[in-house]
Amino acid sequence: MTLPIATPVSPMLAKAVSDVPDADAVPGGLSYEPKWDGFRCIVVRDGDDIVLASRGAKPLTRYFPEVVERVREHLPQRCVVDAEIVVRAGRAGAEHLDWDLLSARIHPAASRVTKLSQETPAELVCFDLLATGDRALVDEAFADRRAALEELLAGVAPDSGIHLTRVTRDPDEARRWFEDFEGAGLDGVVAKPLAQPYAPGKRTMLKVKHKRTAEAVVVGYRIHKSGSGVGSLLLGMYTDAGDLVNVGGIAAFTAARRAALVEELEPLVLRDEAGEVVAAETDRSRFSSSKDVSYVPLRPERVVEVAFDQLEKARFRHAVTFLRWRPDREPGSCTLAQVDRAPAYDLGDVLVR
Repeated sequence: MTLPIATPVSPMLAKAVSDVPDADAVPGGLSYEPKWDGFRCIVVRDGDDIVLASRGAKPLTRYFPEVVERVREHLPQRCVVDAEIVVRAGRAGAEHLDWDLLSARIHPAASRVTKLSQETPAELVCFDLLATGDRALVDEAFADRRAALEELLAGVAPDSGIHLTRVTRDPDEARRWFEDFEGAGLDGVVAKPLAQPYAPGKRTMLKVKHKRTAEAVVVGYRIHKSGSGVGSLLLGMYTDAGDLVNVGGIAAFTAARRAALVEELEPLVLRDEAGEVVAAETDRSRFSSSKDVSYVPLRPERVVEVAFDQLEKARFRHAVTFLRWRPDREPGSCTLAQVDRAPAYDLGDVLVR
C-alpha cells in the first residue's frame, strides 16, 4: 500500500475511570463521545484495496462484505479510519445495538457470510481519522483529526450505513448520554484529550462503563485448563416461568482460590447412584465446536453476588466479577426480573448520520 502511514495500526486504547471526568481534567481539555459496543475496526483503504482490521489486527474483511462495499462507495480512495462495526435491530423508533447478531457474523462458511450480510447488515461508526490522501494525521491533535473526519464525511448520506459519531465538550451532556444511551445498547462514554496525538496501543483515552450488581445461582464449574482446580463458575437465573437458565460465568481466580473452591463446592456436586459425577455439557456454538464444554454440575443452592455491566436478553454481555457469597439469599430469588435494565432508547437518536 502507498498510504502516508504504516499499516496495520494498533488502535489507541482507553483506561477505565469511575465517573465522567471534567472537561479540564487533562491539559487541553476533553472531548466526549458515546462508547459503541461492537467490533473495533481500523479501516484501511488504498484504491481498490480495502482491509477491515480488528483490534488485534485480525482481518474482519471477509465477514463484512457489505461494509467493504460501503467503504468503497463512500470513503475516499486513500484513507485510514478508526471505527466500530455494529449491527442494529428492532423496529423503527425503537432500534438498538444487537451483540448476538453481530457476533453471529463471524462464520467460516462463505455462503453463510453472504446470507447474513443481507439479513443482518452491519454498519460503520467512525470516530477518528489517521490518514487521508497524502496527509498523515496520527501526530496531529485530536481536535484537528476530528475536524478532518467531519470534513471527510460531510457528504455521506444518513442512510449510507457509514456514520460519524457524535461528540460534545460538555461533561454534563456526556453524563446524560451515559444514562440515556445505554437503553440503545451502548456501553458508556469515552473521553478523548483534545490536544493529544493518536497513540497506537496506548491507553490515553478515558472510558466510563456501566457497572451493576446482581445475585445468581452457581449451577456448576469447569476445571481449570491446567487440569487442577476451578477454572470458572457457571451461573444461572430463573425466568418468570420458573426455568433456570444459564446466564454466564465467573473466571479469573488465583491458583489458591481455584483449589479451595473444589473443596468448598464438593458437597453440592451432583452424582449418580454409583457416586460418579453426572455428565453435563453447556450448549455448543460455532465458537466452541472444538472445545471441551463439559462441566461439573452442582445442586442450585449456592448464591453469589456479582458485578456486571450489561445483561443482554438472558446472558451477561461481558465477563462478570465475583463480589461475595450471599448465604442470606434464597436461590429462587435469583431471577432475571431482579436485574436493573436500562430504559429503552432509540439507536436512531444516537446516530448522527
